[in-house]
Amino acid sequence: MFKLGLKSPPPSSSPHHLLPLVLLSIIIINSTATATATATANGKGFKEAPQFYNSPSCPSISKQDMCSQQAVHVAMTLDFPYLRGTMAAIFSILQHSSCPENIRFHFISSPSSTRLHETITSSFPYLRSQIHSFDTNPVSGLISTSIRSALDSPLNYARNYLANILPPCVQKVVYLDSDLVLVDDIASLAATPLGTGTVLAAPEYCNANFTTYFTPTFWANPMLSLTFSGRNACYFNTGVMIIDLERWREGDYTTKIVEWMELQKRMRIYELGSLPPFLLVFAGNIAAVDHKWNQHGLGGDNFRGLCRNLHPGPVSLLHWSGKGKPWVRLDANRPCPLDALWAPYDLLRTPFALES
Repeated sequence: MFKLGLKSPPPSSSPHHLLPLVLLSIIIINSTATATATATANGKGFKEAPQFYNSPSCPSISKQDMCSQQAVHVAMTLDFPYLRGTMAAIFSILQHSSCPENIRFHFISSPSSTRLHETITSSFPYLRSQIHSFDTNPVSGLISTSIRSALDSPLNYARNYLANILPPCVQKVVYLDSDLVLVDDIASLAATPLGTGTVLAAPEYCNANFTTYFTPTFWANPMLSLTFSGRNACYFNTGVMIIDLERWREGDYTTKIVEWMELQKRMRIYELGSLPPFLLVFAGNIAAVDHKWNQHGLGGDNFRGLCRNLHPGPVSLLHWSGKGKPWVRLDANRPCPLDALWAPYDLLRTPFALES
């Protein structure tokens, strides 16, 4: 319990004697929140993470080489609302990697937010990373309102354009959301075999009711519902994917996804943001990844964000997909039990040390 060093007011039957204390508490709380936001925005709100080094068995890669095929390439979006989550994700990836110096991070940001890369490099001065500007204007006109406003952010659709955003020399990438942490070596995930002709790999969840991801309008139209004919389509979460960018470019899969988004603007065929176009193009045609690499749904549902437990089985990656984010719940002093697994990776520096 925090103490503000204030004496208790004299007993009184009038609530007006409490007003100065209430106002002072509000001022202190608001000042702290403002300072936190300001510090975070200018890059001084996060602690510097320890440096992690390669094990002796790691291949040697030049620090300046951002194209090496021996490196593990990781793509993540970068924006202010999820910055704290991104920092924690990076920290977890490096801490559990056997070859952390061989990881190349590619951060995708809107032009107005590219300065956030300075925040990343101030906490990880040794990080091998690049910032890639994503022009959100073309995709903004294709976005349809979904069941949660956070899903409507143009940057949430950057994964559709990775093959165009990242340099052509990057042939394969692990795409990760910002609301997750790894507790295993990312090199094992990146080494997932894609097989012949497969463009991406992700954990599949065939027990999920696949029909719920599309509207009755979609299923009532034979020309549309036949899209999945013979594909054994299953749900997969797009927050963790291994993508062969060369095959993506060769198949022009960005255009295929955009065509479904254009149709969605004309006749509503789904409700859930950027996920359904991926399902329409890839479901039933992806390489399998063990479920331990995406223990998703820890943020609860898209409406209330209630607490959830882990799925049965081993865990290599914890993913707070859904409305509830661990940093928000921790700040509100209403954490879920599993949020304690995220907290050790939180690099936010508290600007004021209140007496406890």
